[in-house]
Amino acid sequence: MPLGPVGKYDRATDTGYPLLFHLLDAAAVALELWDRFLTDSQRQLVADGLGVNVSRARSLAAFFASLHDMGKLAVLFQSALPGAWSRLEEELLADAADPVWVSHERASMHLAVDLLAELGYDTGGNDSAGVRVAQVLGGHHGRFLQLDLAGAASPERTRALFGGAAWHGLRRRYVAQLAHLTGAEGVVPERMSVQAAVLVCGLGVVADRLTSRRGFWLAKAHAPSFGAREHFAWSLRRAPEAVDDSGLERIALDEAGFTTAHPGLPGPNALQASVMEDLPGLVARAGPGILVVTDATGAGKSVTALEAVRIMNEACGTSGLLWLLPTTATADALYDTVVQWVAAHKPERAPVTLVHHQSWLNAAYGDHALAPDGGSVIDDQVADRAHRTPAAAVPESGPAAPGGSESTTAAADGCGATVPDTWLRGWDQALLAPFTVATVDQALMAVLPVKFNALRMLALSGKTVVIDEAHALAPFGLHHLRRLLGWLGSFGCPVVVLSATMPARTADDLLRAYLTGAGHPARRLAAHTYAPHYPGWVFASARTAAPVRPALTARLRHARSQRRAARIDIRQVRYRPLDDGQSPDGVVRDVETGERLAAVGELIAPVARRGGCAAVACATVADAQDTYRYLLAMRPDLAGDLVLLHARFPGLVREEKMRAVRAALGPCGQRPGRLVVVSTSMLDVSLDVDVDLMVSDLASIARLLQRLGRLGRFEHLWRAEGRRRAAWLRELPRTLTVLEPVGACGTTALPQSWQALEPAYLLHATARLLRARSQEPFLVPDHVQEAVEQIHGAAPLPGQAGEELARLLAEYRAAERAEEHLAALHLLPPPRRVSSLADLHRQRLTAADAVTRLGAARTLILPCYRPPGSRRRTLDPEGRIELPEAPTTARQVRAVLQRTLPVPSAWVACPGLRHLPPQGWARHPMLSGIVLLPMDGPQQFGGHRLHLEEELGLVHRAK
Repeated sequence: MPLGPVGKYDRATDTGYPLLFHLLDAAAVALELWDRFLTDSQRQLVADGLGVNVSRARSLAAFFASLHDMGKLAVLFQSALPGAWSRLEEELLADAADPVWVSHERASMHLAVDLLAELGYDTGGNDSAGVRVAQVLGGHHGRFLQLDLAGAASPERTRALFGGAAWHGLRRRYVAQLAHLTGAEGVVPERMSVQAAVLVCGLGVVADRLTSRRGFWLAKAHAPSFGAREHFAWSLRRAPEAVDDSGLERIALDEAGFTTAHPGLPGPNALQASVMEDLPGLVARAGPGILVVTDATGAGKSVTALEAVRIMNEACGTSGLLWLLPTTATADALYDTVVQWVAAHKPERAPVTLVHHQSWLNAAYGDHALAPDGGSVIDDQVADRAHRTPAAAVPESGPAAPGGSESTTAAADGCGATVPDTWLRGWDQALLAPFTVATVDQALMAVLPVKFNALRMLALSGKTVVIDEAHALAPFGLHHLRRLLGWLGSFGCPVVVLSATMPARTADDLLRAYLTGAGHPARRLAAHTYAPHYPGWVFASARTAAPVRPALTARLRHARSQRRAARIDIRQVRYRPLDDGQSPDGVVRDVETGERLAAVGELIAPVARRGGCAAVACATVADAQDTYRYLLAMRPDLAGDLVLLHARFPGLVREEKMRAVRAALGPCGQRPGRLVVVSTSMLDVSLDVDVDLMVSDLASIARLLQRLGRLGRFEHLWRAEGRRRAAWLRELPRTLTVLEPVGACGTTALPQSWQALEPAYLLHATARLLRARSQEPFLVPDHVQEAVEQIHGAAPLPGQAGEELARLLAEYRAAERAEEHLAALHLLPPPRRVSSLADLHRQRLTAADAVTRLGAARTLILPCYRPPGSRRRTLDPEGRIELPEAPTTARQVRAVLQRTLPVPSAWVACPGLRHLPPQGWARHPMLSGIVLLPMDGPQQFGGHRLHLEEELGLVHRAK
C-alpha cells in the first residue's frame, strides 16, 4: 500500500507522517475509547441508531473515525505541505490537476459520498446513512457542513478538484483497507440517527485529537516502516496508553455505605430514604428518566442527588456525573463536595474536573494548565483556533483553561480522587472527565451552534447530569435549559434537578421538555401533571413518561423533621447612599433615623455588643461598600469581626475571603464568638454558611427564602455541642429583617441603581406579600412553596392588588416572553426536527459570541503598581512581582489572572494608553482584552471613575 501521502507534518523537525498510519491510529484509539470511555448506554444508543448490534456498531464507529482525514488524500493538501509533494508516487504526481482551495474536512465529506456509495451505503437524501456518515467526517473540526449531492459532492466534481483516477483509486484502496482492519467490511447500516451521528462524531474528534499530539506520532514517524496490518497492530497496542494518559476512562465507584459516602451524617433523612428505597425499582423497571427534588435550603438535596446518581448509574448503563450550577462560586463549593464523595469510595484514580472561566483560581489546578499551546504541527492550510476563544459574552462562566499535550495527575488529600490530567483541561474537553463540576453555561453551549458542540453532547450523554439551583436561571437561561433537557431525553440520559424555590410551572415545564425529547408527544403528556409536592420528589421515565412521587407518609415525616420556625419582618426605610454628593469622598456623613443605613446599624448593634454571627445582604456592591463603611465608622471595635465580601475584589483576595467565611460559618467551622458578614447576592447560593441574624435589602421572595435558609442552617449538627448561638440569642426566634425602600408616600420606591437587578414586579409584589403576613410566623418548609407560587408562579394576582402592581406584572410577563424569544434565536432545533446534520450549525456562532444568559458583557481589569522612582510596573504594591511584558510561563499567566477582577465592559470602554496591556499579551487567549488599572490614583474611563481600595474592593463612580 503506497505510504507517500502525508497526514501529519512537524515543521520543527521537518518530519512527515503517512496519512494511512494516522487514519489507522485514529481507528485504534476509537476502538479503545469505545471499550473504555463510552458507557453501555452510549454504545447501545449508537447501535440502535445504526440498526446493528453493539459489536458491529463498534467496528463501524472505528471505521468512520478512520475516514475523518480522507480529504487530505487530495492534490491541494499534499501540495501545500513542505516536503510532502516530493514523497508522492509518480502516478499521483502525473494525475494532479491545479488545486482549488477546499478545507480538508469539507473535502473528506465530499469524497466520502462517492466512496461510501461504492460500498453500498444509501446516499439518497439528508437523512440517509451515507450522507450522515459523510457529514460526521466533515464535522470532525467542529461544525457539521451542508452537503450538496448534485453539486460539490458529485463524483464528477470531486475527481476534478481532488485528483483524477489515480488519486481516487488510492482512496478506494485506503477505504477498503480501513474497513477490513476495523471489521466494518461488508457491514452497511441502513440508517444513522441524529443521536448516533452526534456521538460517533464526538468519538472521532477525541480519537483524532489524541492521535494528533506530537508525542503520540512523532516517534513513530522515525521508526522503521511497516505495512498497514503491522502498523494497525502496533497502534492497537499503544491505544491503551493514549487513553490512560488522557484520563478518558469510565470509572465505576465501588459500593460504599451511606455513612461512608457521606461522613458526618448518621443516616439518610426521610426524603433521602424514600429516594433510596423507591428509585432503584423505578429505574430497573422503566429505565432512565428525570428526577426533580424540591426541598428547603440546607435540608440535604446534594446528598439526595448523589444517592440518585449512584442508583441511576447502576441501573441505566451510565457512569460518572456532571454537576451543573449557576455561578462560579457555587461550582467551587460543590467541587470540594464531589471530590470528597469520590474519595470516600477509594478509587485508585478518578479525575474530577472543575469547569468554568475562573477554574484556574482553584488550588487543585496547577500552573501547567495555563501554559500557551506551543505545538508545531501543520494539520491544515488555515490554523482555525476559534474553538479556543473563551466565552467572554457569558457573564458567569466560559470554557475551562487550556490544556497541553503532556499528562500529569496529582492526588487530592492523599486519596483516589485526583485533579484532572492536563489533556482534560482543554477548552472543550474538560467536560469529558468521569466526574465534573461546572457552571450550567458549559452544558447549555451544547445546544448552541458553536464549534464542537458534538463533543459536549458526548460528554453529557454518558453521565447522570445534576442541575442544581435550577430556580436561579432567568427566563433566557431556562429556555436554553428546556432545549438541553430535550436533547438529554433523546439520549436517554438520567437527569436530576434540584431546587429550593422552584415554581410548580417551572418544574412541570422542565419535566415535559425532557419527556418530549424522549419522544412523547405533547398530547400524551397532557394527561399528567408533573410538578412535585414540596418538599418531595417526582420521577418520570423516558420510556413511560408516567410521574411517580414518594409516599405521603415519607414526605410528611421529612417535613416534620425539617420544620423550623422563623420570622420575616419588613421595615420601611429611606434609601440614601452614603456618598450622595454632599459629603467629600471618604467622609461618612451623618445618617438620619429612618434611613436604610441607620436601620442596618440598629439591627446589627446587639450582635456588635453581645456577640453572635450576623449577615447583611445588600442589593449592590456599592450598597455593600456603604454598609461596611458605615458600620465600621459607628462601631470601630468591629474592625476585626467585620467582613466585606463581593465580586469586585481581585481574585486572590475574593477567594481568600470566601474561604475564611466558609471556614468560620460552615458546617465544620470553628464558629467565632462574633462575626458580621456584609455581602451581596453571593450570599443567596454561593455560601453554605449559618448565621444567627440576617438583614437584607428587598429582593424577590425566592432570593429572600434562600437567605432565610442561612439562619440556623446547621443547628441540627451542633445541637449536642451547645455552641449553636450566643446566649442572648438562644430564646429569640430566627429573624430575617427585610429593608423596603419607600418614598414620601410610604410606598415601595426602588432606587435607580437597583433597576437591573430583578424585575420591578417581583420586588413590589414581594414587599406587598411580606407586609400582609409580617406578624405571622414563617414555617420552613411548610410555607415555602406557597410564598414562591404567589410571586413567581402562574397564579393570578391576589385581590385588591391595585393597578400599579397589575401593570408591573404585565410588563414582567412581556419581558419573560421577549427573553424566551431572544433565547430561541440561536438554539439548535429539537432532535426530532433535525434533517441534515448541518441544521446543528446553520448559524456560525463562535464561543466568544455565544450567550447563555443575558447581562452586561464583562471585562477583566488588572490593578498594577509602579514603585517610587521606577519606570517598571508590578503586580503588587511592594514591587516584588514584575508585570510581564510577554508572559512565557504558566506561573506568570497565573500571577496575572489571580489579580484580575471582572467589571461591566461599559465601564472601561474608553481606555487610555496607560490602561492598555503590553502588546505581548495579545498572543495569549486568556490575557488578551485585559485592561490595566494603574494604582496611582482614581482612573477615568469616559464617564466612569474607578479605583481599588484594600478594604472596599473596586469603587466605581459614574458621572
